[in-house]
Amino acid sequence: MGYSDFVIFPFYLALFAFIFSMLRRNYKDPLLKKYHKQGFWVKVLACIAFTIFNAYISPGDSTGLYHQEGVNIYHLILKDFNNIDILFSEGKNFDETLLRNPLNAGYFKSPNNFLVTKLVTVFSFFTLGKYMVINLVFALIAFTGAWKLFLFFYEQYPGLHKKFAIAILFLPTFIFWSAGILKDSICVASIGWITYGLYEIFYRKKGLIKNALIVIVFSYLLIILKVYILISYVPFFILFIILKNVQSVNNIALKYLLTPALILGSMFGFTKALNSYGDELGQFAVKDVTKSIKRYNKAYENQVNSGSANSNFSLGVEFDGTVLGLAKLAPIAISTTFFRPFLWESHKPSTVLSSIEALLLMLFTLYIIFKAGFLKFFKLITSDPLIMYCFLFSCVFALFVGASTLNFGSLVRYKIPCMPFYLISLFLIHDKVKQKAVNKLILRPVAASEQSIFHNEKTSAQLSLS
Repeated sequence: MGYSDFVIFPFYLALFAFIFSMLRRNYKDPLLKKYHKQGFWVKVLACIAFTIFNAYISPGDSTGLYHQEGVNIYHLILKDFNNIDILFSEGKNFDETLLRNPLNAGYFKSPNNFLVTKLVTVFSFFTLGKYMVINLVFALIAFTGAWKLFLFFYEQYPGLHKKFAIAILFLPTFIFWSAGILKDSICVASIGWITYGLYEIFYRKKGLIKNALIVIVFSYLLIILKVYILISYVPFFILFIILKNVQSVNNIALKYLLTPALILGSMFGFTKALNSYGDELGQFAVKDVTKSIKRYNKAYENQVNSGSANSNFSLGVEFDGTVLGLAKLAPIAISTTFFRPFLWESHKPSTVLSSIEALLLMLFTLYIIFKAGFLKFFKLITSDPLIMYCFLFSCVFALFVGASTLNFGSLVRYKIPCMPFYLISLFLIHDKVKQKAVNKLILRPVAASEQSIFHNEKTSAQLSLS
């Protein structure tokens, strides 16, 4: 990255600030206008921090692979327009003699790496290939998805807007690791837009064609980039929509019959689909998940033994590659995802921010469990479809990430899709606990007043009899 990036960046920033300010005018709610503006500028600051971090402090795939080779393909197309075929071909067919850096040989055999690189190429035609500006494009794409997610939660509980903003728009690691040229930026955008599209189709029941296209496009991106996000997220969101639709049924008996039937039906259908398309899903098919986790664990273990990865760690429990073994591993794997790295385990700048955030999240979790009570905590999860969907998705996602990612550098990035949902589930539980406490305070004087009235009536009756 050269000085020209810093020169040209303000012009593109002004352009995007103008575009997003125009979009902001569509909102009548002053709260939404405020959060949209704040979220935009926080994302811009995160983009600048991400750029400096990856360019000067800890270079990685963002600079050495995606940007370098994406801009290289951009120049190849400018030199010979016939090279535009590269954008429509598969990575395994890419002529590696054309690589800018020979050390990147083999990376394009993974479709997810090649997709990010092709996106960089496309954006280079509008940004002159400048690293900082392309980071801004990726960051703002992620912001659009995060914003759709915020709008969804805001509609469910408008009074919790501050907490939803903290969890989605201002959570440090979530905004930082989706603020530049990484797969995570596109994944965050995809989750938000898929949520928006599915909610519009199955609950609001409007804009069928438009929203179906949105769901298809962003599902396609997730299938290529990180299919496990899609297959762990969609079932729980569909479950939420089912339960929310059931809540609108007035007949109590029908409601109790529909709920378990629809839940079991959706679970059966989704499991059947995963098994039917096992070949296409590869390592993420139901029958192969535990084998994949075992294989990843072995790979991390070999890196540690060879001394090539000092950020690797152990869960302290041997995983035998079975479903029962995964169930036994679940508590440790989930807590690892949410609450590690610990402060003393952070040896790199890339993990320090995450370790501070993880510590605060652990303390907040303990506080919520203490306030609610251990058993009541889990009872509240099942009492609200929104809490259930957020908590179950975040825990299932955390299980697979924690069990298969034994490197802190990777863990801090891989876990970000589930972090807002876990934090939101805690906020919702806390709100339920507070509401119950307030209701008790309101009912107590009423009960005392009714008791006083009863006592006075009883006394009057005794006097009249005497």
